[in-house]
Amino acid sequence: MKRRDLFPIAGGIAGMATLMSGKSAEAATRQNVFDPYKMPEDMRQRYSTRMPTLDRQSAEDFYGSFRLAMNNQYPGLEEEVAETLAEQGVKVDPNWDLKTAWEMSMKDPRFAMKARTWISGQQLMWAAIKDSFDGQADEVLAELEKTDRMGPGKLELNPEMDVPEYTRYEIHIQPAGYVGHPLAGAISAFGSKHFGRANANLWNDHQERHLKMAQDMPIPKDGEVKRILDMGTGWGSLAASLKERFPDAEVWGIDVGGPQVRWAHHRAVKLGLDVNYAQRLAEDTKFPDGFFDLVTSYILHHEVTSSATKKIAKEAFRVLRPGGVYHPIDFVTAGNDDFKAPKSLMQKASVWQDHRYNNEVWSLQYRATDFPQALRDAGFTSVTAKAKPGGAFGDLTGTKPA
Repeated sequence: MKRRDLFPIAGGIAGMATLMSGKSAEAATRQNVFDPYKMPEDMRQRYSTRMPTLDRQSAEDFYGSFRLAMNNQYPGLEEEVAETLAEQGVKVDPNWDLKTAWEMSMKDPRFAMKARTWISGQQLMWAAIKDSFDGQADEVLAELEKTDRMGPGKLELNPEMDVPEYTRYEIHIQPAGYVGHPLAGAISAFGSKHFGRANANLWNDHQERHLKMAQDMPIPKDGEVKRILDMGTGWGSLAASLKERFPDAEVWGIDVGGPQVRWAHHRAVKLGLDVNYAQRLAEDTKFPDGFFDLVTSYILHHEVTSSATKKIAKEAFRVLRPGGVYHPIDFVTAGNDDFKAPKSLMQKASVWQDHRYNNEVWSLQYRATDFPQALRDAGFTSVTAKAKPGGAFGDLTGTKPA
């Protein structure tokens, strides 16, 4: 099959995905309240993010598999792009910047199809989740109003909060972003099933990745973990997982998005976990000096400006007690040259696609920031920074001097 014959196939797949949204069938079978925790135990397990109906779940599984395939099934693409450009009298220049590498790669139809189907797959994924929640918004909001006032943990919302402009973007092209939809936390939670699945062998259906992160979390040398803070907690899965590892600790999760922490609290109530969630800024947490033994965050820093990253590092230092540990889970920039300055044509084009079309608005700023040095500048010592192969999140930890 010639590469230029692939476009009709891509169009057919996209059309099939649209047909699989299942709107007509779901009306007769959906639950009264969109609450996955009411599902039978063998369907939901403890951390399930299943959709409320079989047809919606089938569609979402298709979108997730489609997105995964679009990420991985293109062997030899760089050589083919170079060949296409050569046919047009263009020689690949290793000095091209990211945008130019993207524009040149888009001249090859196979690369263009890969880019288009990847973006379309993500858009379909989000649309299916958002449509399900929008269709039951009144019921879901009523359910949230009940759990807002329930324990065991506390919920703090600050609707008059001045939300920084840099947080208002539709990161990952999530519709309305993390702060602009009343059910943004729920939408994020269900989308995370697919974002957390980096390849065919790494599942995240029940927040397996968050549970493992909590189990692997480094702790102070003295072993004392009485208070924990998760900055940029989103819909709260890491904070909840940390509570499971440290059941006697006081655990807080904070996020700029009120809808995020609201869903996080709802979920913790359903799971019976005593976790406190608050709508606060990571760079201005409002906690006292030296309050926490352990501070962490998950994929927060590459989603904020470089200025905010440095402020957050200083705030983490302030709220930690002497000997406390900060463990931000994110990409390691220093000593990770392929991440900081991608060299190959496909690496450059992919980074630009992620930045521009996956709405990773601040990722290029983060790539240019020496994050380990930002921790040292904040006052941390014993800073460890080890990148993992393939650009995965690295091991980054700083300790506040005793």
